[in-house]
Amino acid sequence: MQTITITSLQAPNADPFIADLADYLAWQLHRPVKFICDPPWQERERLLDAGEIQIGWICGLPYTWKADRRPPLVELLAAPVMSALRYQNTPVYFSDVVVLKSAPFRRFLDLRSARWAYNEPHSHSGYNVTRWRLAQLEEYRGFFGEVIEAGSHQNALQMVLEGRIDAAAIDSTVLETEIRARPELTDSLRVLEVFGPSPIPPLVTTRSLPGELRQPLQQALLEMHRQPEGQPVLARHHLRRFALVTDADYDPIREMERLAHKVEL
Repeated sequence: MQTITITSLQAPNADPFIADLADYLAWQLHRPVKFICDPPWQERERLLDAGEIQIGWICGLPYTWKADRRPPLVELLAAPVMSALRYQNTPVYFSDVVVLKSAPFRRFLDLRSARWAYNEPHSHSGYNVTRWRLAQLEEYRGFFGEVIEAGSHQNALQMVLEGRIDAAAIDSTVLETEIRARPELTDSLRVLEVFGPSPIPPLVTTRSLPGELRQPLQQALLEMHRQPEGQPVLARHHLRRFALVTDADYDPIREMERLAHKVEL
């Protein structure tokens, strides 16, 4: 029996959810499902693009690039809906601009000439949406005094905490997970501005997934919140359910990228 492979290209603090999801899908589909988590995320993405990994949880911006290839590299399966009220039971998320509580900034424009970090340039929540916001403000270059690539949202967050940078846009789901693990962060940080909502990173399949498995897999995700075995997995990771999404649902990211191209960080 063929093993299904799944990976995450999200922040490392999302790995426990995908590990639990792999176990749940294995139980539902009556076949082994293996979470590929050892390689760095760049290698995971290469394996996904090559079809050596069959399911991936990927950022919405790379999703649009892969879906717009001919032929497309990936197809949508479903997208998570987070349980917090701010998500309004829809498959969206936000980018929270965080600063130290003691910092003098009161609005995003106060960050002119400040030190800024983004996670990496293929990220919508940390990079693309920041440039989009600057395009809205007609700030096309030189807005920040210093810009650093941190390598991950968690690194950027730590840089804010240590005072090495002034601010960063953090994926709201990453920030919430970090705060649950370290409640004391709320004593040190505050959210200066919120970008979004944006379409949330989806689960996708590659063409290497056997066609006869796609529908049962998608159904298992969409019905997970109704299953006694699925409900505690979702609750443990603060998800409400998985939602059916279409390629058009990610058009807002395509439009944001079109505007963001005008901006040089």
